[in-house]
Amino acid sequence: MGDRKIIKAEIAKLTEQLHKLRATDTYDDIEQPVGVEAKAKGQSQPAPCNLKQRRILRGHFGKIYAMHWASGKSNNLVSASQDGKLIIWNAFTTNKIHAIPLRSSWVMTCAYSPSSRFVACGGLDNLCSIFAVPETGKEATKQKVYCELAQHEGYLSCCRFIDDTRIITSSGDSSCILWNVEQRSPEVQFNDHTGDVMSVSIMEDSHLFVSGSCDSHSKLWDYRDKKACVMTFPGHESDINSVDFFPDGQAFATASDDSTCRLFDIRAYRQVQKYANEKILCGITSVAFSKSGKHLFAGYDDYNCYVWDTITGINIQQLSGHENRVSCLGVQPEGQALCTGSWDTLLKIWAV
Repeated sequence: MGDRKIIKAEIAKLTEQLHKLRATDTYDDIEQPVGVEAKAKGQSQPAPCNLKQRRILRGHFGKIYAMHWASGKSNNLVSASQDGKLIIWNAFTTNKIHAIPLRSSWVMTCAYSPSSRFVACGGLDNLCSIFAVPETGKEATKQKVYCELAQHEGYLSCCRFIDDTRIITSSGDSSCILWNVEQRSPEVQFNDHTGDVMSVSIMEDSHLFVSGSCDSHSKLWDYRDKKACVMTFPGHESDINSVDFFPDGQAFATASDDSTCRLFDIRAYRQVQKYANEKILCGITSVAFSKSGKHLFAGYDDYNCYVWDTITGINIQQLSGHENRVSCLGVQPEGQALCTGSWDTLLKIWAV
C-alpha cells in the first residue's frame, strides 16, 4: 500500500509539472525544446537534402487539389482535380493507368486504400465516394461507384483508409467520422472541434488519428473509443490545413494559414518545434515527413515547396517550379520520392 501511495504522489507531481509547462506560452519562442536539446548534444547541423525534379505528370485540365501514394513499394499514386477526374498514375513511367470520371467535379480530397484495391474521394458534394480500382488493362471510363458514404452536413475535406473496410473522413461540419465501408454506415462520429476539420492523419499501429481544424487546434483521437478526444494541442494562430504523423507515431506536424508548421510531441503533450521564416508570409496547404523523419516537406501558397530540418527547424531547400499554389504533397511510402500537386494542373516528382 505504501508503494502505491508513493507512485500516486509521483504521478500527481509529474502531472502538475506537465500542466505548468503547457500553461506557459512558448509557442512562438525562437528557442524550441527539440532545437535546444539538439544544440546541447552538438547536433545543430541540419541534415542535408538535395532533391531535384525528376518527372512531370501531365493530364489534368483543372486545379489539382489532392494526391495520395499507394502503399508499399508501388510507384502508383492517385490525384484528384476539379476537371472532374481521379487519375491513377505510375509516377516512375508517368503513364496514366486509369482515369475515373466523377459525378461532382468539386473534389477536395482523395485516398488509396492500403491494399490498393480501392480509391476514395470527396468534396463539396458532402459525400465520400469509393471506387474499386479496375484491373490493369481494363477500361474504367464507365466505372460505377463502389459505394457512397453520406452523413456529413458539410464538404468533405479529407479521407484516409484504415483498411479496405474502414475509412475516416473529416468535414466542414466540424466533425470526423469512422465508417464501415461494407455496411455503408458510420461507426463513430468525433465532434470536439469548433471549426471546419481540414485534415486527418492515421497511425494504424496505435489505433490513433490526429485532426487539424479551422479552430486553430489539432486533436488526437483513439478511433476505438467513442468518447471525446484524447488530447488537444493549441499553438497556431489561424486555420490548420494539414496534419501528418511522424514516422514513429510519437509526434505529428501541422501546417497552417499563419505561415508556420509546428511539431507536437504526444508524450510531452506540447509543441516542441516551430518551422517558420520571416520572409515566408503565405499560408501552408500541406505537410509530410520524409521516411526517416529528418525532413519536413511543406507546400505553400507562394508556389513553392520548402524543406525543413525537423530537429533544428532550419529551412534547407526550396523546391521551385510550379506556376500556382502547391495544394498537396506526399512522400512515397518507401521514401524514394516526393510528389507535389498544384493548381497549375501538374504533379511533379522530386528525388535525389
